[in-house]
Amino acid sequence: MNLPFIRINPLGIFVLCALAIFMIYLYVGGSDKKSANMEVISLKHLLSVCVNAAELGGVKVRDVRLSSNLKQISKGKTKEGANDPMTYGDLLSHRTMLYTLKKSFPHIKIVSEEHDENEIEPHDIGPPVSSWVPVDKFIEDVFIPTNDILVWIDPLDATQEYTENLLEYVTTLVCVAIKGRPTLGVIHQPFENKTIWGWTGKGISDPSLTANIKQHDWSESPTIIVSRSHAGKVKEVARAAFGPETKVVSAGGAGYKALQVAQGKADAYIHVTLIKKWDICAGNALLHALGGKMTALDGSYIDYGNPHEPKNEKGLLATTHDHEKFVHKLASLAS
Repeated sequence: MNLPFIRINPLGIFVLCALAIFMIYLYVGGSDKKSANMEVISLKHLLSVCVNAAELGGVKVRDVRLSSNLKQISKGKTKEGANDPMTYGDLLSHRTMLYTLKKSFPHIKIVSEEHDENEIEPHDIGPPVSSWVPVDKFIEDVFIPTNDILVWIDPLDATQEYTENLLEYVTTLVCVAIKGRPTLGVIHQPFENKTIWGWTGKGISDPSLTANIKQHDWSESPTIIVSRSHAGKVKEVARAAFGPETKVVSAGGAGYKALQVAQGKADAYIHVTLIKKWDICAGNALLHALGGKMTALDGSYIDYGNPHEPKNEKGLLATTHDHEKFVHKLASLAS
């Protein structure tokens, strides 16, 4: 039996091979984007990495402060006219926290207060975080698509106080927002060696916090905590809204002030001007996990879903109880 003769066209073979290579390139080249779009993340794992990132960033913050080589520069002035400094502690903590998160979750979107043009280095961090010890008490996990997650980090909250050696106010902050809602919040106090975190709808790391929440009649003499940079202005607002016996406490750091409310040491945290979302997201998530609230002064929701909108310009009110009453009292000033 004679087989038919098949003429092979070299040009046709070349075209077919080139097409095959191109299709392989498209498939492989797009696989990263596909995996990033389709990836789902365990919130138990993510929370553990966030705790690890905050604490490792805190080590850098502490080491730089102890070295007394802050390498301080100014980023300009705040809206209140206060100096807005950055130190080597801010920068090293930023690198460390960002690297820790990216090492375990390379496709996750992160917004940080600081920016670094240099390549991120390991800084002796070690392998990606696999231990879920901080959140092993939760039996059920939650899995969320990567695209729905935005992480906000403040590598060194209360930098001004850090330069003044007022170290009790200093924190490192990590917050995970899901579709704009603050869901996981980690507040680490590097000079107190304490970490507190909350997971909205699941719980908090320190259950004793719920026992500290005040449930008394504050209508005549609430305790309000405010920023050191504009305590005078808020003191006037607070006393006009809540009465002359209102106790106003000034402190540094949004993370510290949110903790004071969470720990029942203040009835409310009030901020009347612009504040950045990386400063407040972690405290928002923690208070929400406690059953409290953090909103704009008018009671409206603060959205954390847009990485290009880091400013919250409508002020801030944080409470663990009677939030609507506080909103109403503050609204009465404008009426």
